[in-house]
Amino acid sequence: MKQYHFKAIEKCNMCGSQITASNLIGKRLNGSQGKNPHKKAGVTTSIMKCKTCSLIFSNPTPIPFDLQDHYGIPPETYWKNEYFTVDPSYFMQRIIEVREIIPLEKGMKTLDIGAGLGKAMKTMEGQGLDAYGIEPSVPFYERAIELMHIQPDRLTLSAIEDAEFPENFFDFITFGAVLEHLYDPNDSIQKALSWLKPGGIIHIEVPSSDWLTHKFINLYYKLRGLDYVGNLSPMHEPYHLYEFGLDSFTKNGAKLGYSIARHDYYVCQTFMPKFLDFILKPYMKRTKKGMQLCVYLQKNS
Repeated sequence: MKQYHFKAIEKCNMCGSQITASNLIGKRLNGSQGKNPHKKAGVTTSIMKCKTCSLIFSNPTPIPFDLQDHYGIPPETYWKNEYFTVDPSYFMQRIIEVREIIPLEKGMKTLDIGAGLGKAMKTMEGQGLDAYGIEPSVPFYERAIELMHIQPDRLTLSAIEDAEFPENFFDFITFGAVLEHLYDPNDSIQKALSWLKPGGIIHIEVPSSDWLTHKFINLYYKLRGLDYVGNLSPMHEPYHLYEFGLDSFTKNGAKLGYSIARHDYYVCQTFMPKFLDFILKPYMKRTKKGMQLCVYLQKNS
């Protein structure tokens, strides 16, 4: 069984509002909840939503004694075999979108935080970019070097909190689907900004705090008189600690010195009955209530 210590939260991590400016929205089990979470044994933590910037977070936050308890699993158990195939188009759409904001040219330096197997790094290398990466999971780090032939001097085995790079070193940094797993997103963005050149871009994809499916799940629990919510999964896969609103980044940018150059909402999966997708997917796209929020942050000059 995983062991945790619990950290009490005193203010919103992204906008800095005091905890009194957040609402308690429910509680979350340390495992899959299903239809009857009140009948399952387990540990719960309270889930809160900041009224200022819409960040959703757990309070207290469970932190494992060993990070490898969460992420030190073999990649083969995490992804299907076809994920290990190198696809030249992987991550290309994100590169295209960055190039619509800044001229990302050959020889420019890029950093993939949470590089996984290094697939995005391979694509960036194929575009002539000088790609670096950070990966905290030992098995993923080893497979990236062994299977994807990532150069060891370009991939750092480390959490972002412990990584070091020169200031103003990179032109582009990507977090991908990483920030929701980090215990201090504000500090991680601030650290990445110190490595980024003025005018450079940080790409981030995170779960949206306004996802329609979670609203349905929470309404279902509420109608049954249960104080549980579907948001987050701080003590079980996929170990999401936060959900973000666009205001989370707008207000954080005012603190840290960046602006939002572009943002998009992705519908992704609805996790609802398939026959409803033809209604829900267009509605989620039109109302920006899809699962994923993508932002491009530009460091102030």
